[in-house]
Amino acid sequence: MVSVVIAGGGTGGHIEPALALADAVRRIDQDATVTALGTERGLETTVIPARGYPLELIPPVPLPRRLTSDLLRLPARVRAAVRQTRAVLDRVHADVVVGFGGYVALPAYLAARGRTPIVVHEANARAGLANRVGARFASRVAAAVPGTGLPRVEVIGMPLRRSITTLDRAGLRDKARAHFGLDPAAVTLLVTGGSQGARSINDAVTGAATGLAAAGIGVLHAHGRRNTLEPPPGNGRAGPRYVAMPYIERMDLALAAADLVLCRCGAMTVAEVSAVGLPAIFVPLPHGNGEQALNAAPVVAAGGALLVPDSELSPRRVLDTVLPLAGDADRLAAMSAAARGMGHADADSRLAEIVLGVVRR
Repeated sequence: MVSVVIAGGGTGGHIEPALALADAVRRIDQDATVTALGTERGLETTVIPARGYPLELIPPVPLPRRLTSDLLRLPARVRAAVRQTRAVLDRVHADVVVGFGGYVALPAYLAARGRTPIVVHEANARAGLANRVGARFASRVAAAVPGTGLPRVEVIGMPLRRSITTLDRAGLRDKARAHFGLDPAAVTLLVTGGSQGARSINDAVTGAATGLAAAGIGVLHAHGRRNTLEPPPGNGRAGPRYVAMPYIERMDLALAAADLVLCRCGAMTVAEVSAVGLPAIFVPLPHGNGEQALNAAPVVAAGGALLVPDSELSPRRVLDTVLPLAGDADRLAAMSAAARGMGHADADSRLAEIVLGVVRR
């Protein structure tokens, strides 16, 4: 029996490709076991058990970005996390460790080094520190897009859930809109800032709510679990409904309900909206290493999306960007086709074959 350990906790961008791989491994080998590593502070504590996979908790090892006292405590934290991770690998008789980056992956790579084969998958256009470390001693290295800078990398695309890659948006539209309580006939804008939300997006879109309603545009807005958002005054009376919720569990239905999306451009988000052919208005994070703009660049260049800098986002800019798109069915159709052409629907299966091939060797 093959035992696979996946390390992809923290955010949805790490968790979802890890779970897509887990599902693909189980489709290929029904006897395989998949164990997930995570921390008690991550989104994985609810998402992974809900998907039916066991979760083993290890201490988080966030990497300080500045020279602080946290940096001095880092070696001790790493040693503790590696020690506990090795205990998990031994207990589940791990045959392979598959890492997706982030602060769960680094202790997993260090714990497995020299003991258990490692496979790395990098989602972003610019590789993070954990995957740059893991790739140095991994058996295989895969990436969603070119240009990561990792050694011996194989570009396979982003592993996605089958509920996304097989999504029939048109066939599910009525069911999806009924599920969220949206207007069945209105052009619908999906808004999301990722699993934690994004204040600049929240403020700009809520500020544009009256104008969107007046133009006959419905809104499904995932504002993040750490944020609150009040529906606009007169919601549903002066136009289509504005539906706000902290987190969307059924993202497949959200993508089916929408005609276009305004969102961040994390690697998972870009991959999902491209795979289903949803026209996008991408708003990259204004900080970090610029990876979000790089993630979005190929889809924007292909004509499947627009890019709006966070510094330029405002209620007026939302209206000036969304309203012309919402009123142009031909342009939305052309953007949809261009976005869909950028997807990799088989990335989950390809990565599963790589992982199982490493075990067989």
